[in-house]
Amino acid sequence: MLITPAALSWPQGAAMAERAAALGAEVVQLKADRLSGLPDNYRDSKTTMAVVVASPSRRRPQPIPPSADWRFDLAEGCPAHCSYCYLAGSLAGPPIIRAYANLPEILATLPPLLGEGQVTSRNAARAGEGTTYEGSCYTDPLGIEHITGSLAETIRFFGAWDAAVQLRFTTKYDTIGPLLALPHNRRTRIRFSINARGTARFEGGAPRVANRLAAMRQAALAGFRIGLTVAPILNLPDWREAYDLLLADCAAALAGVPDPDLTVELITHRFTEGSQKVLEGWYPGSELEMDPTQRTRKLTKFGSAKYVFPKPLMTELRASLEASVSRHLPDARVLYFT
Repeated sequence: MLITPAALSWPQGAAMAERAAALGAEVVQLKADRLSGLPDNYRDSKTTMAVVVASPSRRRPQPIPPSADWRFDLAEGCPAHCSYCYLAGSLAGPPIIRAYANLPEILATLPPLLGEGQVTSRNAARAGEGTTYEGSCYTDPLGIEHITGSLAETIRFFGAWDAAVQLRFTTKYDTIGPLLALPHNRRTRIRFSINARGTARFEGGAPRVANRLAAMRQAALAGFRIGLTVAPILNLPDWREAYDLLLADCAAALAGVPDPDLTVELITHRFTEGSQKVLEGWYPGSELEMDPTQRTRKLTKFGSAKYVFPKPLMTELRASLEASVSRHLPDARVLYFT
């Protein structure tokens, strides 16, 4: 762990350093607030956390359709080793984790946005969710919670916020135990990122899907709202059967749980030229298909290009997965397919 003087001055930053030291990590207190001594290779970067203070621009919430009204960041970077990781094209520099110590300042930016936004606040189909705040755009907050403690504090913050609001975060991790007794007051939706059998080889360092589903059941029984993030949907040789079985497993995991208020997000695999280059450097032996000639080139709203599945396949994927959701999880709401 590298920690800046400014981060160490925050109680949350000091607590992160104490937890890391107690777990046997080397904690390096930097002499200045500018990060230095960063590793230059993938292996060392993935085992390094920098605790810093989020700048005003970093703690300014941003719209994030189609997931939620607003995105805010507790950290950037993830400890897993997924060979399809979209962060490879989103975050610059070595893939270290940057955890933010000034959590009170980050949370203080959220109340002024109550009732604002275009995804749920002003959308009749999702108005029941209230104003939604996405906390996992650039990290998996549960994967680093044993060091940061930030996720628990955020859940408490939303639980005490007497308004139509919802914290949302996605995770591939299963260490849900410390969160179960928190006073969340049903204002947190935990979305579990899952994928079909046969994709585990692309998700290094992440718990198996069966473990995530067991954690999902625990969270649902503790009263948390639940979501499924089926992502990234891949063109597996037996994708119809594989994803149908996955959703059947989800139904089994939630059997008998009262009112999980289940939502489903269906996200197909895509990549950019930049992310492809980074990922092939990080995982040179990966068998993940990233062949532009097998894809359709599509421009984003920002003018950059991404490679998605051809339209006929996208149509088949959507029809099949939505049918599987209806068959196995008839009370679930599919929020979007992309």
